[in-house]
Amino acid sequence: MQSTKDDGVRHITNTQVVLLSEFIEDELGISHERFKLLLKLGAIYVNSYRATKDKWLFETTTLRVHTQPRRFPSDHPWRALIVFENDTFLILNKPAGLPSHPSVDNTLEDAMTQTGLAIKTPLYITHRLDTLTSGLIVYAKRKSFVKDFNMQLIARTIQKKYVALVSPVVDIQKRLVHYMDPAPGTPKKLSTEHQEGWDECVLEVMEQKRLSPKTLWIKINLLTGRTHQIRAQLAKIGAPIIGDTKYGSDTPYRPNAIALKSCEIEFDFEGRRLRFNLPDALEF
Repeated sequence: MQSTKDDGVRHITNTQVVLLSEFIEDELGISHERFKLLLKLGAIYVNSYRATKDKWLFETTTLRVHTQPRRFPSDHPWRALIVFENDTFLILNKPAGLPSHPSVDNTLEDAMTQTGLAIKTPLYITHRLDTLTSGLIVYAKRKSFVKDFNMQLIARTIQKKYVALVSPVVDIQKRLVHYMDPAPGTPKKLSTEHQEGWDECVLEVMEQKRLSPKTLWIKINLLTGRTHQIRAQLAKIGAPIIGDTKYGSDTPYRPNAIALKSCEIEFDFEGRRLRFNLPDALEF
């Protein structure tokens, strides 16, 4: 048996025929109840494939076990959070504090899976919101819609607007342009100057209202969609989103959330231009 450990992830190779649950209990000291939970969350992989049930392992089988999977509160009124629904897609008002879609160590506690379970229909991801971000997200019921939506994303014909609370001392300029290091990981690194191979990040500040000397409400038109783009760009100019400690905010906000909300999305569907918005976008 060979094993390495990194943040609760164990890589193991077995040397004999054995039941998966028994092997994990013997080698990792994980109880049968804990094993069933890890299996339910999708945190166990056998020969690089996610295990969905207990099974016999043969010699030289490789395992990856996420012994400490990330957990997310998923007890929400999912049907009530659906803003629009038809036979092809739905629009969800995603709560902050849980992922948009399944993760490598948890395929159950996410907005897409929980909404699909609530309506008894499998859903497909079309775009993403950060775990800490709330608001409108589009899920597909048909794979053909995913393809069409992705083509619109590539063509930049989809409009996404957000509202946020930030903490700058001065007002924010109306157009922000930065360049993002494409390297994986967060927080993202930005430059105000063009860098070879870096991704351009552009957003417009459509409105801004001073709520207090250190709090500004802003509405954003996102012109390019990069990972953590809004969070990173606002932090770069010294106006981090309230509650976003990863990007330098020292102003408290709600647990497992930052003051950033997807408030409006507009795209084409069957020859029509559709627009969806949250009527309470001014509220946080």
